[in-house]
Amino acid sequence: MSYFALSPNPRNSGADSPGSSVFDLPTQPGPAHATPDRSSSVATGKSTGLLTSLSGETSFVVISGGTGCNSICPAFGRSACYILPVSDDGGSSSEIIRVLGGPSIGDIRSRLVRLIPPARPGAPLDAIRNLLAYRLPAKCTEQEARDEWRDIVEGRSRLWTGIPNDRKEMIRAFLVRFEHEILSRAHKNFSFVNGSIGNYFLSAAQLFFHSLPSAIFLFSSITSSEANILPVIVTNHTVTIAAELDNGERLVGQCEISHPVRQAPRISVYGEDDAAVDPLDGTLPRSRNVLFEAEGKNDYEPLNARISRLFYINAYGNEIHPSPNPDYLYSMSRYNVLVYSCGSLWTSIIPCLALKGVANAIAGSRSLKAKVLLLNSTNDRETDGYSAVDYIRIVARTLNDGHHAKTYGGLSKADTTWPISAFITHLVYLKGTAVEVDIPQITYLGVRCIEVEGPIDERSQLPQFDASSVTLAIREILDSFADE
Repeated sequence: MSYFALSPNPRNSGADSPGSSVFDLPTQPGPAHATPDRSSSVATGKSTGLLTSLSGETSFVVISGGTGCNSICPAFGRSACYILPVSDDGGSSSEIIRVLGGPSIGDIRSRLVRLIPPARPGAPLDAIRNLLAYRLPAKCTEQEARDEWRDIVEGRSRLWTGIPNDRKEMIRAFLVRFEHEILSRAHKNFSFVNGSIGNYFLSAAQLFFHSLPSAIFLFSSITSSEANILPVIVTNHTVTIAAELDNGERLVGQCEISHPVRQAPRISVYGEDDAAVDPLDGTLPRSRNVLFEAEGKNDYEPLNARISRLFYINAYGNEIHPSPNPDYLYSMSRYNVLVYSCGSLWTSIIPCLALKGVANAIAGSRSLKAKVLLLNSTNDRETDGYSAVDYIRIVARTLNDGHHAKTYGGLSKADTTWPISAFITHLVYLKGTAVEVDIPQITYLGVRCIEVEGPIDERSQLPQFDASSVTLAIREILDSFADE
């Protein structure tokens, strides 16, 4: 039996017609497609009744960051809900946040583009994908980047070739809106170098609708995507995270925590680059256009001490406790398998967990039958020296910590914490991983270990997760329920 839908949705086969209207394209499925099928009897001894959705597929809620999860998305098929943070202050997003404010949309745009259905080269859908995935050159002058942006926003660029006029003018209208927002803040000297066209479109849509979920829906609609993507926090303001180290030091912003980049100062024509700043977005200093070098991703300067906790702060540097997206909490009662994806632990996964109500939603879910942690094959700046046990304990500690804890009436003010197995039931790790995996100790914590093989990354010479390895691991987990 097949648990996964790894092929494109056949309903999308007509989406390449040049004459089709924008809103004739299929949109993302509603929550009903992810509702577990409770009509089947568990007594059959098969996982088809226990762990399948109404559409006949296992349904997944995936907590992840941006690029770390993109390569494994096919493993989850169409019945998947992706939870993404909105606190990334690096890359092309850094410049948008610095000038326009608002939540970070870079990781969301990356996932939206990744989930656009396949299309033949030159087809309208393929042309739209190329446009929204396009990034202005990183190694060019500011004037060269602006000239290319001008060709795009005015409709002259080769990137518009093959895109039907109705969709072209709709997309271009939002790019014009983005241009207007930039011009109205000309004193901030927006840089187009390394700019993502998809980020510009999504940012303009968010500003137009005053709603990030609405902007996501629009992006999904024009790309014929069935992506179900939820921002972990629904806000129109900039969201900032901070990390406290064991030595008391505090790091502010995802870049500073994960991969600090030295930036050369830029001279403003007004003398102060952040003059006349917005009241909510101008108190904390904002990163200028941050350019990352992929080749140096694994070269990092270690932190002065381990991270003890991650928390949210407002524009004035005060700790806050924002409410999670209600749809995020609701998803825990509608899907079958929870996956903590591979990627940065402290800046991609933990921001989605360090929120009030998430612990109870995960631990108390009746639909989630498996809660799977995909272990990175190597550590990074955030997790230098960590073992697999450290990853597990940090996830559980974050969920159980402080105001997230479940309090029972009648027990005075005593807080009751959940066991680790309430949050993580399985650890999936790669054969040949550089991270220590102590199977007896992990098993003692109530977590089952699953080993899989993955392709070797040429740069690091370490195994990596791909869709096939994740599919095999999930299938083994589901089969274990069928055997019970």
